[in-house]
Amino acid sequence: MSKYQSFIGLEIHIHLLTASKVFCDCASRFGDEPNTNVCPVCMGYPGVLPALNEEAMFMSYLVGKALNCTPAESAIFDRKNYFYPDMTKNYQISQFHSPVGTGGWFDIDVEGQVKRVRIHDIHLEEDAGKMIHSASGSLLDYNRAGTALLEIVTEPDLTTGEDAEAFLQQFRSLVRYLGVCDGNMEEGSLRCDGNISVNLTGKGLGTKTEIKNVNSSKFLRLALNHEIRRQKKLLERGEKVVQETRLWDEASARTESMRSKESAHDYRYFPEPDLPPFRPDEAFLSRVDGAMTELPLARRTRFVEELGLKAVQAELLTEEKSTADYFEAVVALGSEPQNAAAWITGDVQKYLKRREEEIASSSLSPERLATLIRLVDENRINRNGAREVLEAVLEEDRDPESIVAERGLEQEDNSEELAALVDKIAAENPQAVEQLKNGDMKPIGFFVGQIMRASGGKADPQAVQALIRDRFGL
Repeated sequence: MSKYQSFIGLEIHIHLLTASKVFCDCASRFGDEPNTNVCPVCMGYPGVLPALNEEAMFMSYLVGKALNCTPAESAIFDRKNYFYPDMTKNYQISQFHSPVGTGGWFDIDVEGQVKRVRIHDIHLEEDAGKMIHSASGSLLDYNRAGTALLEIVTEPDLTTGEDAEAFLQQFRSLVRYLGVCDGNMEEGSLRCDGNISVNLTGKGLGTKTEIKNVNSSKFLRLALNHEIRRQKKLLERGEKVVQETRLWDEASARTESMRSKESAHDYRYFPEPDLPPFRPDEAFLSRVDGAMTELPLARRTRFVEELGLKAVQAELLTEEKSTADYFEAVVALGSEPQNAAAWITGDVQKYLKRREEEIASSSLSPERLATLIRLVDENRINRNGAREVLEAVLEEDRDPESIVAERGLEQEDNSEELAALVDKIAAENPQAVEQLKNGDMKPIGFFVGQIMRASGGKADPQAVQALIRDRFGL
């Protein structure tokens, strides 16, 4: 048993894909000119009143359902009081006493093992503006101020940076499946802070530190594992861990102290007087139920257990909902599941990556891929010919069969001509024939290559190999 035990909890913020901000009608859009999507409400002018965006509440309750949370019968907003230049009102409208969901869980796959992570709560709040620092000063862009932000708080059930990385990656996949967030960490639409404490095994939670400035799942793993090592070293020396917020510094690959960590009472939460409680009715909850879809882990499990896919194939196919939907469409058109999975995760993804395209928006429709797979299965074209057709479909936006016909790629099935080719090549290469007769199988590849070249690539390599083995009694 290890001397020390680590406890990790995550706080994940996601920007909800609402057209407008959470308490006003300003556009919620990334990349616009600074301070163009603002109004008196999101700028915190005196005398204005917020109006709740119900679509943001719908998305929040949907995430809560996906995370198995108990939905709030009465969701209440609170004021979180603090001063910072990017917070125009000097308080944030958030939730504390009665958030939209509590007490859920999220199952994640960590190296083939399912691990259940409890969810403390999820709550809806408004985001702050953005500060832009330079050598000459700091600028403020309030386009982001007031956008709908959903925070998911886990219990400290994770123990390693690898656990946290898996959680963040699979949670990102979940919210993209639900269509509530694009999960773009580079643009800040998904952000994650890690809370970590290390203590002697069996002694419970130690002093907690919070890690900020983490903009990828990889850096989350590195930051948390570094912090585990740092706290262990402090405890080994008999020193105390300070409760504080620390920043991850990518350049030095270490965490650095930022400020002391606040507690809930520091924010002086009290109910938001300008917003009534949100009480979902039956129609609202029915809409939430109807919007639920099969989630990534369940879909991955089904692909393995019912369709016979390899675990790594199922993981790749279910990472994005559009890819999983595409795969199932190809299978529904008659392609064998394992064969379709091999094509999509292999050659198709390779060509799409080269072209910087997404499968759902490419010219390779499920019908076209199913046709291509059928042409190979029926031995009308070989695998090399199929790759040529695949690339042509993507570049020319045409049907596979027309490309096969135009380029003369259909395989020849003339066994007499192939046998004659085998005899000709054997006569020209007696040393290779002698090797085969002596049990050395290496020349088979040479024979197959020569015959494929002589046939213009139209022969079936498997049929050619079978013919060679039969010809020389192998």
